Amino acid sequence: MATKLKVKKGDKVVVITGRDKGKTGEIIEVNPAENRVKVRGVNLVKRHQKQSMQTPGGIIEKEATIHVSNISHVDPKTQKPTRVGYRTEGEEKVLFARGSGEKIR
Repeated sequence: MATKLKVKKGDKVVVITGRDKGKTGEIIEVNPAENRVKVRGVNLVKRHQKQSMQTPGGIIEKEATIHVSNISHVDPKTQKPTRVGYRTEGEEKVLFARGSGEKIR
């Protein structure tokens, strides 16, 4: 069973562990069934692609998925990794940074 993730497509995140530690990027794909995300410019792998009518053949570089536990939201105020929480502002539920209290989305 998939768990609820606090990340969405378009969120700014930073990698907190692994070979790409410290790199920041935007989430381009979320897979909640496997708790994995793709982050632009992070965890680049090389794939050998066969030539087709639409695409040329050769070695291409693309993003691979990374586990959601290895990333953290970027605090909009300090640009550092932060934990996040939810609160209600009026009628809407917003995600905020625990460190500075700034609204993320």
